[in-house]
This record gives sequence, C-alpha cells and structure tokens, in this order.
Amino acid sequence: MQNFNELQIDNKLKNSINSANFKTPTPIQSKSIPIGLSGKDILGTAQTGTGKTLAFTIPMINKLILNKSSMALIICPTRELASQVMQIVLKLNVREIGIGNALLIGGESMQKQLRKLNKRARIIVGTPGRINDHLKRKSLNLSRVTYLVLDETDRMLDMGFTPQIELILKFIPKDHQTLLFSATLPNNILKISEKYLNKPERISVGSLSTPIDKIKQETFQITQDKKYHELINQLVERSGSILVFVKTKHGADKIVKRLKYDDHSAEAIHGNLRQSKRERVINGFRNGKYRILIATDVAARGLDIPLIQHVINYDLPQVPEDYIHRVGRTGRAGKEGSALTFLTNHDRNIWRSIQKLINPNFKLEENFKNTNRKRNKNSKFRKKFRKFDTADSNSRKNRFKKNKNFNFKKSFKEFETDNSDSNKKKFPKNKKFKKRFKKFKKANSNEKQFTKNKKFNFRKKFKNRKRPKSFSFKKHRNN
Repeated sequence: MQNFNELQIDNKLKNSINSANFKTPTPIQSKSIPIGLSGKDILGTAQTGTGKTLAFTIPMINKLILNKSSMALIICPTRELASQVMQIVLKLNVREIGIGNALLIGGESMQKQLRKLNKRARIIVGTPGRINDHLKRKSLNLSRVTYLVLDETDRMLDMGFTPQIELILKFIPKDHQTLLFSATLPNNILKISEKYLNKPERISVGSLSTPIDKIKQETFQITQDKKYHELINQLVERSGSILVFVKTKHGADKIVKRLKYDDHSAEAIHGNLRQSKRERVINGFRNGKYRILIATDVAARGLDIPLIQHVINYDLPQVPEDYIHRVGRTGRAGKEGSALTFLTNHDRNIWRSIQKLINPNFKLEENFKNTNRKRNKNSKFRKKFRKFDTADSNSRKNRFKKNKNFNFKKSFKEFETDNSDSNKKKFPKNKKFKKRFKKFKKANSNEKQFTKNKKFNFRKKFKNRKRPKSFSFKKHRNN
C-alpha cells in the first residue's frame, strides 16, 4: 500500500483521512491496515513513533460505519496515551460521520464521562482503572464491542494491569476482532496473545530491541554529586527541545526547581500531576513554552511529541526495555536525534543488561569496569594495605602471637570480676565504695516501697471519700 486512497474503505473515511493531511502510510500502517480491514486479529510490534495509532483507528472507524450497532474499545496504559489516541480519532472527523466517543481516564470529571456514555458512545478509549470503575458502576456496557485494541500492551503488563485487563475482557463478547500492539515482544505478551487472540497475523516493523539507527547515543561517566552541574553544561551546549528522564517523582520536581532558579524554562511531568496540569505541561512543551521537560518513565511512555531533539538519561531506568522507549522519543519521522546517558559506578549492572539487550556480544568497557569492581583478595589495593598494616601494627600482632588460645570474651569477664591485688592497689577505696553502694541501694528500695504504698493508700482513700453536701459543680462552673 503506497497511498491511503488505495484502501477499500468508506468514502466518508477517505475524505476524513485527506482532510487530516495523512498522505503517505508508514511501514506499520501499510502492513496492518489491510489485515485489519479483512477482520483478522493482529499481533503487531513496532518502535514508538511509527504510527501505530492510525494503523488500528482506520480499520476501526470503517467497521463502525458498516455496522452501526457495533462498538470499539481501545485500552491504553496511561492517560496521556489515551488522550493522544482520542485526538487522532477526532482528527478523522468521527463526530461528522456520526460516531459518538468517550474518553475514560482518571483525573477527568466522572459526570462528564457519564454524560458521554449516556449519549451511546461507540468508540471508547480509556485506561484499565477507569474502565473498570465504570463497569462496577454499571455505567458502561461492553456487550456490543466487536473491535478491541490493546495499545502498548508490554507497558500495561509492566505496570501491573494484567488482572484488570482480564476482568474487562470478561465483559466483551467472544466474537470480536482483537488488535494487540506492543513495542517489544516478551514472553508474557505471547501468553496473552495465545489466550485471547484468534490465529493472529504477526506484523513486525524494525528490530524489537534496537533503537532507531539515526539516533546518536553517548555516555558520560560521572559521580552522583556532579550530575546536576553536568546537566547544566549539556543544556547550554545543546540547542532545541530536551527531554530529561529521572527515576522518581520527587527527583523530577527537585530538578525543575533548580533549573527554574538557574533561569531555564523547564517543567516536570509525572504521576502525581492532575490531568489538567499534565495537558498544560505537554501543550506548553509542544508549543515551545518550555524547552526542557523532566519526566518519569510512567508519565512519558506513549507521549507523542514530534519535536524532541535530545534525550538525556539523568537516571538509568530499572527495566532495560525502558531505555529503548526513552531513546525512541527522539529521532522521529526520519529526523536525527541524540541520546546522552549519565553513568555512575552504581549503574554498572543495569547498564550491562541494557547493552546486552541491544547487542548480545557486548562487553563492558574496561575503564568503566575498573571504577566499580569489587575488591578481591588479589587486588593491588589489598596488597598495599597489607604492607601498611604489617609495618604499622607489629606491636599489636605480637601481643596476640604470645597467646594463640587467647579468648577475648573470657578475658573481659575476668577483668570485670577480677579482685586481684593489682586491682586493689589501683582502686584502694573499692571496699568502702561497695559498702556505701549497698546502703544507698537498700535506702533507695525502702523509699520506693514507701512511696508506692503511700500512693496506693491515697488513691483508696480518695475513691471512698464522700463529697461534702455544700459542694456543687454547677456553682463552680458559674463562677
């Protein structure tokens, strides 16, 4: 398929595609759309930014036009990705075609979503959590779903959405078409495809693990305390938009505060932000209001921001596959991009896993290996330390050489209980002190007993005491 006009689809949909300026299909689109139109299930793998959304929305809308009683459900891992999918759906003029839609995500008004569902929305786009909320409320009926899309499935499974997805699928009729798309193809994806897909067509575009070739990848070995200063240097040296990945939400907010203090236009995006705030940040970054976007993996996955020139991995991801998704944020649509990764001594193991995912024959650089190696018995450091130790502590060693059977615990007890003449000489007032201590201890115990009994008698007397007739709480309150 060289052109969208070649497709055997409804004329209304063709006009919508032309009006949205979708002209040349991408490889994943040219392979997926004809199969999707035929009604077969699809197991598709492609890197981020390759146009997967349009690959499943065109067959979906065409099917809904032909069958006016059917529904379509698209499940996405994050709010941002769901919002972007809905934007492409709206670009294809579904409202003018006469197909209602509803976006079911957290952070949005529940009442607004209920109003759209009551208008018999036929295209449902949402996250697993919010879709399940509506199913529990019985505000969502999936009995007419004939077209199901699982987008960024690998990410959904990584985020722990497997039970929720399985619960949603119980409400969908068995006779439906399923399109599963993923950036990677781990074993858990294959298991789900075997369970829920019916003889799917396998579509793969590009390598499953290697980032786009046009991306220039660099590493910078650094200590943790010097990371921020080096980040400032890199921001000054580079021009264009920059996406910085960090490990935690707190870390993202902290870096943004420091960057703003240093007169850099930056904002953070992470899971703690409200949906309205997220959208403002993303739109501000797209429009050039913010040059720098500090993001966590969860928030940034699936973001469609076409103008990212540079990606900086301030912190390494915990999952090796996430490195590929991070780097895939830049160099889209055939443009060149760069990715810089900060490496500390603590990143050695995860960096090896990342590189082995990309290149199985990878060997860690010697200079990086040496900076983080564990000290062994044969190391130069150990040998030098031994020489220093023997030269400086002969007197200590000789003390213990004299008595090989030296027992430290035993000797300590002996020291505590030793009443030898030498100790008596050192502490001549030892006996007098013991006598005084015994007297003090006896006196103290008697005093405690006396006070204890006194308290007990006082409490007993106070409990049995009768109040005088003249006493009144009301009088005292009034006073």
